[in-house]
Amino acid sequence: MALYEHVFLSRQDISNQQVDQLVETFRGILETNGGKVVKVENWGLKTLTYRIKKNRKAYYTLLNIDAPSAAVDELERLMRFNEDVLRYLTIRVEAHEEGPSAMMQKRDDRPRRGGDRDRGDRGDRGDRGDRGPRRDRDDDRPRRPRDNDSE
Repeated sequence: MALYEHVFLSRQDISNQQVDQLVETFRGILETNGGKVVKVENWGLKTLTYRIKKNRKAYYTLLNIDAPSAAVDELERLMRFNEDVLRYLTIRVEAHEEGPSAMMQKRDDRPRRGGDRDRGDRGDRGDRGDRGPRRDRDDDRPRRPRDNDSE
């Protein structure tokens, strides 16, 4: 049997219990087709980058699956008909990750954007001095004639 990582997004207006019921339904589908769910991670309600079927947020759930491809095909087929599932993605992997996924790891481990933390010490820049006079348009630069100039 092959190993898969399956992530699905469910509607924002369903409850956590309904998300758990969806997971149990999908687990039953896989088990009747000869597969099993190794791990379930609920990533929670997150804001979507763009609207999907008029939803701005969705519940994200990860399933680590050990199943034949026919079972995964049946799972995806039934997800297409389920109105609570907005999107899904299944990826075949060589091995499942041990421990929490990247989405569940502590946020302090990831670098943050913004501020001076990313730039490091810039050192003493010293006095840059005067920039000198500003050059005007009519300075010493020759002007190129235009086609429609009538001089």
